[in-house]
Amino acid sequence: MLKYLTPIILLTISNVFMTFAWYGHLRFKNKALFLVILVSWLIAFFEYCFQVPANRIGYGTYNAVQLKTIQEVITLVVFSVFSVLYLKENFRWNYLIGFVFIILAVFFIFRK
Repeated sequence: MLKYLTPIILLTISNVFMTFAWYGHLRFKNKALFLVILVSWLIAFFEYCFQVPANRIGYGTYNAVQLKTIQEVITLVVFSVFSVLYLKENFRWNYLIGFVFIILAVFFIFRK
């Protein structure tokens, strides 16, 4: 069970860092661009510290396409929570419909 969960946990942590690196600066539009780029790079370093081991550990338990699919689903979930809680944006019904289609894609990718 741990071999299935470890990559998912590491990818989730990685995606939290990635989301802050890519979108966290949107609340700080008054800061200089070079500064937010530098801070984003520093945050992204920690993203890679979790993402690379997640893929290395997960490869073999999952194939590359499955790992990428897991990562994309985690990204959407983390970003949805981030956009609502951190950016104070609304979660709309059409986003949910789009996610349903992505879940269908996951079903077909993991189908034997």
